[in-house]
Amino acid sequence: MRKKDAKKEKGKTGSSFEEFLKEEGTYEEATQFAIKHVIAFKLAETMKEQNISKVKMMKRLKTSRVQLNRLLDPESTGVSLDALARAAQAVGRTLRVELV
Repeated sequence: MRKKDAKKEKGKTGSSFEEFLKEEGTYEEATQFAIKHVIAFKLAETMKEQNISKVKMMKRLKTSRVQLNRLLDPESTGVSLDALARAAQAVGRTLRVELV
């Protein structure tokens, strides 16, 4: 790319990615997907930091390995808020949900 073209691209303004997703009708789906990814990552990270094995976490939650794997799977979006809140509590954290 030439310098002139690079300058043009650098100063380019346009709609945000958020606006693009809204225009495409996928904003809500993408947001839910991203939130679940973050929660699953944070749970797994906290378990690792606290040396909590999956077996120990299953016992704390009084649940099965399948259910725990669903909680920790970033692509599994069919997890209830109650289950996420209980998982957060099991590692000493709080799940906070906001309506904005």
